[in-house]
Amino acid sequence: MQNKIPKQKQRKGLKSMRKNKIKNNPDRIIVKDESKSEGFLKKNASNIKDLIAPAGIDVSNINHVEIISSRTKYARSMIVSTLPRMCTFPEFLRGMYTFGDLNVSVFITPVSESSSQTELNRTINELESERLVALDRGDINRERLIAQKRIEAEDLRDEIAAGFNKLFSASVVCTLFAYSIEELDKYTELLSSEMSKTLVGLKPAWAIQDEALRSNMPYCENKVKKEHTFDRRSMSTVFPFFTSEVGHEKGIPLGFNRQTGLPVLFDNFSPTLSNYNMVIFGKSGAGKGVTIKTLTSRSSVLMGIESLALDAEGEYGVVADSLGGINVTISPNSNTIINLFDLEPEIVKDEITGKERVVLNLENKVEDVTQALLTMARGSTRSTEVNELTKQIIAESVAQEYASLGITNAIESLYESGGETVVVTNYLGKKKKQMPTIGSWYKRILQNAKTNDNPDYRFHYSYLTKVMKQYIREYDGQMAYFDGQSTFELLDGVPFINLDISNLEERFARPLAQQILLSWIWEKYVKKNSEDREKAAKKRVLIDEAWMLLPYPEAVDFLNTMARRARKRNVSLAVMSQKFQDFYEKPEVQAVLTSSDTKLFLAQDKSEIEYIREVFKLSEGESYFLTTCNRGEGLLKVGSDTAIISIRPTKKEFEFVETNLNKLQEKKD
Repeated sequence: MQNKIPKQKQRKGLKSMRKNKIKNNPDRIIVKDESKSEGFLKKNASNIKDLIAPAGIDVSNINHVEIISSRTKYARSMIVSTLPRMCTFPEFLRGMYTFGDLNVSVFITPVSESSSQTELNRTINELESERLVALDRGDINRERLIAQKRIEAEDLRDEIAAGFNKLFSASVVCTLFAYSIEELDKYTELLSSEMSKTLVGLKPAWAIQDEALRSNMPYCENKVKKEHTFDRRSMSTVFPFFTSEVGHEKGIPLGFNRQTGLPVLFDNFSPTLSNYNMVIFGKSGAGKGVTIKTLTSRSSVLMGIESLALDAEGEYGVVADSLGGINVTISPNSNTIINLFDLEPEIVKDEITGKERVVLNLENKVEDVTQALLTMARGSTRSTEVNELTKQIIAESVAQEYASLGITNAIESLYESGGETVVVTNYLGKKKKQMPTIGSWYKRILQNAKTNDNPDYRFHYSYLTKVMKQYIREYDGQMAYFDGQSTFELLDGVPFINLDISNLEERFARPLAQQILLSWIWEKYVKKNSEDREKAAKKRVLIDEAWMLLPYPEAVDFLNTMARRARKRNVSLAVMSQKFQDFYEKPEVQAVLTSSDTKLFLAQDKSEIEYIREVFKLSEGESYFLTTCNRGEGLLKVGSDTAIISIRPTKKEFEFVETNLNKLQEKKD
């Protein structure tokens, strides 16, 4: 049966088409005007809530909340339960604000002046009563303590009455997030320990996790009423709006603080630093080369710091030319020779008397040479045939080489006999002996192999005589550029020395050259510096693309040793690398990070940022910045201070710090 709608009523019905029914006529057909109503495409579109809301939230547990999505996340809300008597800005809640994946909400309610006066007067009267009771009992210490509290309460009351102060009621709630219960428990303990350093007590919101989580969402609604009383001065310490200024009173202008616009003055050798080393991490094209060249050139001109670069990519030759330094190229076709066996005396400071004396440490040199020869013996395949027996054979033969020349720990044994007395300040009194070489050491290995009667050593002698031949000039070895007496010296007073190894094969020859040159640099460049900071020159050693060293354990060991010992010689070790993950995954190289008080993180690949975030406890904002920042921008951490820095070389500096080949070609054209 079809119901007809009269024309008059139909006209009225059309005017109220937005309603789902017509009053007093439920059986009538309702016609909806789609042109006037919300379109179905718009109605079905996802809103912000649909986009950001998780699949569900499980609040059944009394001590945490499960946020269910494609990857379940766990949250634990905590309440600030106890506060210190005195608060300082910005350290009061700084450990909480900068603690990784953590949300913090502070609810502040002003207290009216009349209520403040009433409460303070009541408190003053109560304190005075307690003071009189303590005085009657003869408890002098308690009487003095209560009297002091009463005086403070009176001062606060008078300040409020005069309009100079005000009381506030505030509660602080924080929510910690993790992807497993184990991580959540670990982070909870770490956060509680960190906040206890400033006498701030945290307690989990036991059995009210749902209310605490809601309180910590942007609803501006406090469902957990655990409140504390602050005055105006102490309340100001709660606000997180502070900017960390990194820098020193004296130093070079390294860049600008992006948050304040102020220049960052940086002194690599500031006495406020526990050590002078620095590490720079950034993906390819982030500006590592430009940064270190800017730092090196400015510190050379403004502070007289001498630098030596171990150049793996051939980038620093132009810096050496610009600063009037020296360029040394090591390649299969060059005539430059670096002798691994070079040995130099060193000046050490007696810790008891404070006087300097000259010593010769042969044992350390034998160990350094042995480590380098072990890396050579392992080769690019990192052969497992090399073991402790191989090392023992190498170490014994290295010691025999020095012994054959009569070299001991005595300074005089390093020089030819006869002639004038040794001048221990500059060693110019006598002619220095010719040092052993890899070639002479190889001949000794051949000789020892012939006289060897120990069956356990036969295989290792045979292995060494075969694989080490490639490093010997007499046999036209393809990697013989380290066999022979050194053809040049590292002179003091040179502003920049560049050792270019970019022409060597990248997979093995270059890392091997890095290790050998590090040992040689320590012997010829670092040990020359006095341990007395007043007398020692300021020197910096740059190790570019340090990740190449990491697959070779002996090279890593020497790098760690150098990082620990550099400060004693007033030397800064600057390590640059693209891959932080390689450093993170190798515990053996952790000493390089822990011995570097200055860390600069430039733009990072998203695959690397999680490792940096975990190790250095970066916030989500800092982590996001490092994955989106421009070239030359980064996060500078000097000790416990952090700043977002922008490094901008001048137009003149760009003539020699630019590393982009396309831009360099544009300048030439």
